Amino acid sequence: MTTRNHLLNELNELSYEDLNYNPEKNSWSIAQICHHVALTEETFAKAIAYGLKKSNVRAEQKKIDFMLDRSNKLKAPEIVQPPIDSLESDQILDLLSQSRILLMSVLNTVEDSSTLTEKSVPHPFLGELPLNQWIELIYLHEQRHIEQIKEIKLLAKS
Repeated sequence: MTTRNHLLNELNELSYEDLNYNPEKNSWSIAQICHHVALTEETFAKAIAYGLKKSNVRAEQKKIDFMLDRSNKLKAPEIVQPPIDSLESDQILDLLSQSRILLMSVLNTVEDSSTLTEKSVPHPFLGELPLNQWIELIYLHEQRHIEQIKEIKLLAKS
């Protein structure tokens, strides 16, 4: 099962209340997490597109699997922070679909995949990052938030 399908599977059959349940005052609801995932994917797609067109900088591959360790707390940059609005299930699915369409449209322009390792753009936490690792981070980031969603679902049941 792909990471995106895993995420969508976690959202199956959640009510409006479940999606917008906020477990703590300064935390995000499942709907906000999904909005953040979509905003992040969209921002990464734009960064990759920029790197494909403009970058001549080659960066070393970095260790990025730390992203899966949720004990490493990272504050999302403002550009990818979700609004506090509540969302319906179909709105969430649309946001996730649109961000994936944008990502795939960028990736479909890549004629030679080695370009993704040869070009880089700065990442807000990691510095200069090869484009192939921006792509990998999308999936690691989504997996991280799938675990967060599972935790919220458990909290909502208790």
